[in-house]
Amino acid sequence: MTRLPTLLAATAAAYLVGRALGRKPLDLHEKVVLITGGSRGLGLVLARKLARMNARLAIVARDPDELRRAEEELADLGARVLALTCDVADEADVRRAVLRTVEHYGRLDVLINNAAIISVGPLDSMIRADYERAMDVNFWGPLHFMLAVRDTMRGQGGGSIVNISSVGGKVPVPHLLPYSASKFALTGLSSGWRAELLKDGVVVTTVHPGLMSTGSPRNVDYKGRHEQEYAWFSLADNLPGLAQTPEAAADEIIDALRYGRAEIVTSVPAKVLATFHALFPGQSSTLLSVMDRFLPARGGIGTQSRRGSESETAFTRALGTKAAAEVAHNQQP
Repeated sequence: MTRLPTLLAATAAAYLVGRALGRKPLDLHEKVVLITGGSRGLGLVLARKLARMNARLAIVARDPDELRRAEEELADLGARVLALTCDVADEADVRRAVLRTVEHYGRLDVLINNAAIISVGPLDSMIRADYERAMDVNFWGPLHFMLAVRDTMRGQGGGSIVNISSVGGKVPVPHLLPYSASKFALTGLSSGWRAELLKDGVVVTTVHPGLMSTGSPRNVDYKGRHEQEYAWFSLADNLPGLAQTPEAAADEIIDALRYGRAEIVTSVPAKVLATFHALFPGQSSTLLSVMDRFLPARGGIGTQSRRGSESETAFTRALGTKAAAEVAHNQQP
């Protein structure tokens, strides 16, 4: 008799796994997809690709000017797009965005939680507010949207949620600790939601991108020796073979969405890093400690913060110009 609960649990697990493995690819034609952080970078690339698949789009961002430009570009592709100004850290804002999407299209099939912020600097430059801000956007933001769409998706018989975490949500990269901590939290949240919502037909996928050439270093906050921090982050973001194009990442993400995968890590370098850390956490931590010794030391502006656009030097400005040109070329409609 003591084996009965175990047998029942194993049977239920096998049933759910069988359902997941037997899932037909999701046809995104006419599906309503809401993308946070959809006005630039990976979010906009995803929106472009989904527009070409005839999905109906709702894009969310804080900057109204960026949002308007993205909306116009997507409309030029023939997409049906609803652009919504929204702060993902504001729960009331999020509820309004979801309600407007459902009122506009009549349903909501896919949520892609993509919006995120990054702060770069050594441990001693980070204060409690940096961790709180990272959690507000990178953890609470996705949770606000997930809570807002859960009952809608259940009521319509199912849906898909894609949470864009990071390889930094598997491996704690030095000088990115608030970001990494918030992404670790999102990874756990996303995996737990998948386990509890599969029975309702709501499929949750967790995505762990590696470095990506989106031109994002200019939109990141830097602390401590901010010019040096900006230099290493920009260089890593543009190293051939290390940084993935947003187009390639978007293809992997859409494939994971269509097949309802539980989790993916995009790009070969990120896969290697995540696998090595999972198998050999002690050795991985030692290597990360060595990496930390080569990163900028404490000092500079300390706990103050500067945007990437305020942290450029002649070298990083040239690097940024090259990266921006490559991104523009890669992202042509």
